[in-house]
Amino acid sequence: MTCAEAFSAYALRSLGIGEKLLPRSDFTLCQQVTLIGSGLIWNIYFGVLALFFGFFLANAVAMARASRSAWLRKPAEWFIFVFRGSPLFIQFFLFYEAFVLLPKAGIDIPLGVTTLTVETSWLTKAWAGALIVLFLNTAAYSAEIFYGALQSVPRGDLEAADAYGLTGWNRFRRILWPTTLRLAWPAYTNEAIFLFQSTTLVFFSGFPATQQRGDALYYANYFADKTFNPFVPYPIVAVYFILLTLLLTWGFNAVNRHLNRHLPANTRSRIRLRPQIIR
Repeated sequence: MTCAEAFSAYALRSLGIGEKLLPRSDFTLCQQVTLIGSGLIWNIYFGVLALFFGFFLANAVAMARASRSAWLRKPAEWFIFVFRGSPLFIQFFLFYEAFVLLPKAGIDIPLGVTTLTVETSWLTKAWAGALIVLFLNTAAYSAEIFYGALQSVPRGDLEAADAYGLTGWNRFRRILWPTTLRLAWPAYTNEAIFLFQSTTLVFFSGFPATQQRGDALYYANYFADKTFNPFVPYPIVAVYFILLTLLLTWGFNAVNRHLNRHLPANTRSRIRLRPQIIR
């Protein structure tokens, strides 16, 4: 099989498009690169959606933790503590078991006149259940980052806002939130990178890959088991994620420059890649 044939057959294999069967023998480098790259689509799917929705939840939780009301502050503190205090791998297992225990026929919600049945079977699928876990996990870590930045907003900025008569929503929108983002963005960049790397845990946790539609590490593990040589597929995964990290760093650097565009060049905070080996 030529490289062109391998690409046409397996480029979208992780989505169920192309060859139905995976190669069983005579594995070529093109097949491994193509299939692992196909699985990377799932890693990008999990990372992009979890990061997007987690960003908004993280900001809300950070604001709740900074609130003077215990009714808002305590749930936010416990949410952050639980998801930061437990391993992500265990969270996948616990959520999968919880989703499996839900009634297969769905949950009935009585509305008086009628009863609404909410389907729950889709939660056991990786595309939904695992995404929920990643979304909540990154929201907890990001909320702690935004909370720390929120506490570090210079008092002079807030006093200047008071002097200009900015209060309430206008003060938050024009002063507090932009400054919080500017201070938190370098650390948030590292969280985003770690989130994309964490997506490789999905198909090794409780959420199974159906019809051999897995992520990059799933196919790398398949080739390693078949060839008894892990020194080809796993470095391919590493190269893919290095390229993905470079792309993420470039994108977040562009946002960082925009957030700091009003500052002198010598005082702008620069994003430095600090890989987290153990979380």
